[in-house]
Amino acid sequence: MKLIAQVKLQPPKEQHQALLKTLEMVNDAANYIGQQAWETKTFRQYDLHRLLYYDLRTKFHLTAQIVVRVLAKVADTYKLDRKTVRSFNRHGSIAYDKRILSWKSAEVSIWTVGGRLKVPFVAGDKQSELLKYRQGEADLIYRDGDFYVHQVCEVEEAPTHDPSEFLGVDLGIVNIAADSDGKTYSGGQVNGLRKRHAKLRGKLQNKGTKAATRLLKKRSRKENCFASHVNHVISKSVVAKAKDTGRGIALEDLSGIRDRITVRKGQRRQHHSWAFSQLRCFIEYKARLAGVVVKLVNPRNTSCTCPICGCIDKRNRPSQSLFSCVSCGFSSAADTVAAVNIGRRALVNEPCFSPSPIGAG
Repeated sequence: MKLIAQVKLQPPKEQHQALLKTLEMVNDAANYIGQQAWETKTFRQYDLHRLLYYDLRTKFHLTAQIVVRVLAKVADTYKLDRKTVRSFNRHGSIAYDKRILSWKSAEVSIWTVGGRLKVPFVAGDKQSELLKYRQGEADLIYRDGDFYVHQVCEVEEAPTHDPSEFLGVDLGIVNIAADSDGKTYSGGQVNGLRKRHAKLRGKLQNKGTKAATRLLKKRSRKENCFASHVNHVISKSVVAKAKDTGRGIALEDLSGIRDRITVRKGQRRQHHSWAFSQLRCFIEYKARLAGVVVKLVNPRNTSCTCPICGCIDKRNRPSQSLFSCVSCGFSSAADTVAAVNIGRRALVNEPCFSPSPIGAG
């Protein structure tokens, strides 16, 4: 499995300026390539290489390998869409391979327009462990005045086994997650923070001053970083519980849910900021590392089906938090009931249909 190890560079002032100039020079070259590709309708990397390689070497004073990397960067963007000319931020990330970036014990040797530099970096225990499995490209990123290197690492997955039981997990907004054992992970703190940030953004945007713009930029990632941290904590807890009890994990397949349902105007911001996809992604990759099976199930009627008698009725859900069966009278927390149904549904084998042989009646 491919994971990203993020390390923070700590360059002295001279190295900082050299790295910044490198980003600007390489992205200027990318903008030049993007314009030439658009004007000549040449979009494949091989064709761009033949057309612009020597021109780039002369015009921007770049080395051979960095020219190859920037040509690949532009060609990749045109693979997505050829309807408009591609342009790049002057401080946008650039890709390095092992020929122009190598790792030492506490330094990274990296190519710049001012020559090869050995730049010190800091990394946590997890990132240091991941770097042992580094493989492929790394990206140099400039963010909020600091430089980071994102290195691709190839990590082996733990072997899996077919579980006889699944830990059902219901994803939601009021409660971010609830498992079939009765544990809930409240979304109150995250939702409160999102609401507070939305009000603050509105005030700052209405103010429109330079100071307000600076504050907006400074706070731009705080909300997302906090929500990601919460999702990491929840996913780690869910995977650890499933691994310790020898169970698999059953999740709802919520793909396309925003297209399938509508909400009131006052709930749109909360609905569209629901990070269920990120939480599912975190659970899946942590489960693969731990050797835990993850299965996606159809979420239809999981919240209004009685786990005792099997009665399916919308009236079984009289409120957001309560489940009360109109048939047998069973009552419990609604999210826990949904999680139990999800876990049970994962044990049911999906029907397998084979196409009829040609000529069959």
